[in-house]
Amino acid sequence: MPSVPRIALRPLLCRLMTAGLLALALVGCGDDEQPVYVERPVEELYNGALNQLYLENYEESARLFDEVERQHPYSAWASKAQLMAAFAQYQDSKYDEAINTLDRFIQLHPGHTDIAYAYYLRGISYYEQISDVERDQKMTRLALENLDDVARRFPDSKYSRDARFKMDLTRDHLAGKHMSIGRFYLAQQDYLAAINRFRTVIKNYETTTHVPEALHRLVEAYLALGVVEEAQANAAVLGFNYPGSEWYADSYALLTGVDVMPDEESDQGWISRTWDSVF
Repeated sequence: MPSVPRIALRPLLCRLMTAGLLALALVGCGDDEQPVYVERPVEELYNGALNQLYLENYEESARLFDEVERQHPYSAWASKAQLMAAFAQYQDSKYDEAINTLDRFIQLHPGHTDIAYAYYLRGISYYEQISDVERDQKMTRLALENLDDVARRFPDSKYSRDARFKMDLTRDHLAGKHMSIGRFYLAQQDYLAAINRFRTVIKNYETTTHVPEALHRLVEAYLALGVVEEAQANAAVLGFNYPGSEWYADSYALLTGVDVMPDEESDQGWISRTWDSVF
C-alpha cells in the first residue's frame, strides 16, 4: 500500500486554537501526597492540549482534550476538544480509539461546522489500517465505505477530492485480493473458482489496473477447460482495449499456440455481454 501523508495540522488547528498557548497548570497534592482533583479553566485545558499536540505528545494531548469535554461538557469548547482528541489519537496511530471518538462526535454533533472533517478523518483512520492483499480485507472495505460517505455527503468539501483518490486506491486493493485468490485457484487447476474471481474483477472493478491481467487469466482458464469461444472473446476484448499490454501478447501467444485466433466478431458468451454493459 503506498504511504499516506499525515493530515496537515494547520487548516483545522487555526480555527480551533485560541490566540495564545497557556502553560499547563500543576495539580497540587494533599498532605498524604495523593493527587487532588482540581477543576481547571476550559481555556487552560484546551490550550494545554494544543501545546502537547504541537510537541507531538499525542497521548497527553488526547487526555487533556478529553478533560475539556469531561470538565466542561456544556461549553463551546467541548465539541472542538472531542474532534481534536480524535486527531491526536490518529496522529498517535491509535486508529481504533480515533474511530470510536469520531463515531461519538458524528452522532452527537451532526450539524457541526467540521462534520465533513470528522467523516474524512474516520475514513482515513480505516485507510491507514489496510493490510497486504494476502490478508483479510475487512479494513479495506470499511475504508471504502467511509471514504464514499465523505464523497457522497460532502461533494463540495475540500476533503472530497482526496477521499475519491483514496477510494480508487482502495478499489484497486480489493481487486488485487480477488486476483490473488484467482491465481491460487488457477494454480490448483480449480478453473471454475478462478474464473469466478477474475469475472468479479472485470464486473465490479472495471476501472482498476487489474483488468488486463484478469482478462488474460480468463483466456488461460477457458482454454484449460476447452471452452475456446470464451477464450477467444476474452482475448479479443483484451486486444481491443489494451492492444499494447503484455497480457494481450501472452493471450495471443496462448491462442496461436493452439491454432486459434482472438475472435473480434464474436458476440457470444459472458465476456461480450458483460463488457457491453460496462462500456
